[in-house]
Amino acid sequence: MVSLDNETMRDMPRLPETPATALVLSGGGARAAYQVGVLQAIAEIRRERNQEQKAELRVNPFPIVVGTSAGAINAAALACGADDFDAAVNKIANTWSAMHANHIYQADSLSMARSGAQWLSMISVGWMVAKWWRIKPRSLLNNAPLGQLLLDLVPLKRLQALIDQGHLKALAITASSYTSGQHVTFFQGLNDLPLWERSQRFALRAPITLGHLLASSAIPFIFPAKALAVQSHQEYFGDGSMRQSAPLAPAIHLGADRILVVGAGRMNEPKADDPSQADGAYPSLAQIAGHAMSSIFLDALAVDIERVRRINQTIALVPEALRSASRLRAISVLVIAPSQRLDAIASKHIEALPLGVRTMLGAVGISSSKADFKGAAMASYLLFESAYTQELMALGFSDAQDQREDICTFFGW
Repeated sequence: MVSLDNETMRDMPRLPETPATALVLSGGGARAAYQVGVLQAIAEIRRERNQEQKAELRVNPFPIVVGTSAGAINAAALACGADDFDAAVNKIANTWSAMHANHIYQADSLSMARSGAQWLSMISVGWMVAKWWRIKPRSLLNNAPLGQLLLDLVPLKRLQALIDQGHLKALAITASSYTSGQHVTFFQGLNDLPLWERSQRFALRAPITLGHLLASSAIPFIFPAKALAVQSHQEYFGDGSMRQSAPLAPAIHLGADRILVVGAGRMNEPKADDPSQADGAYPSLAQIAGHAMSSIFLDALAVDIERVRRINQTIALVPEALRSASRLRAISVLVIAPSQRLDAIASKHIEALPLGVRTMLGAVGISSSKADFKGAAMASYLLFESAYTQELMALGFSDAQDQREDICTFFGW
């Protein structure tokens, strides 16, 4: 066992005292590039304010990091660089800035024929014929390249040492079990952190692996499920946004007093145009799929934020003496979410996708028309191309800068 002398202990950056701050990164496939721009802005604001106040820049501003789906990948990458927040953000930003579809899934024509075409075959020739042909596709796309990308982006072997050294309190990754129907939060952190269990969801302490990240980011139908160990058996997991009724709960259970939430879609979509002026066309498969994706990735987060704010209002009505004698505590929540529709941005970049991907998406009604943002909703989750990700990062940076004073107040900078 290595002992630390008093001088070393004084020099070691420590976790901030209360309030404990958590970062919650939601899901959304390629939309998660927006989160990276927000993190870049926070890093810049932090440098400016901390230099003015001569504060310690080495202290990790997010001792609790919680991620779901693609947000789990960003969360894990940030947690694995908790000893140097700015360097971790730069590494994540460099990865997303140079993103291409073939970094995430096999996008060449031959691979599309092997995976996506099998799904289209089942749609066109029927399940019975597909069974006769022994077509048993596991997903629309093969995301094997993502595993390779994660090996460099997320050095998970550093995680436990960062926790032991006091840079990080916990990293939590959520996934949804196809086997049991339960929603599971896997977390790695300090030994005194409690487990929890609620209706249809529970926590499990486990060393975070690449398998957890692949499982949490496995968009249903799009990417294959991943087998993970649950206690003494194995279950297959998919995207953590599915059946996620309380996205903020893991951060609260892990001891957060304040939570910064970065979404991947507008929290309040503008009202649609007058329905009487619509063309009356039947929705395409792409529109239906995009609507379903939004319900998976966006709706629960907005509802949970509203719930926490209502609970805060109720707690404020409780006398201080009674409140201090109970387990009740108000949770400060700051939300940064896109100020523009990401599907509308995606519609401008569909042409950047490889031909094989565009052909497959065209079969379900996704066109390359820049005006067809309704059909582009589904594409917005799969558009891992630098032109799109860089625009989302720029939007995230701008939106966070617009909330500069809120961010400084939230952190006390």
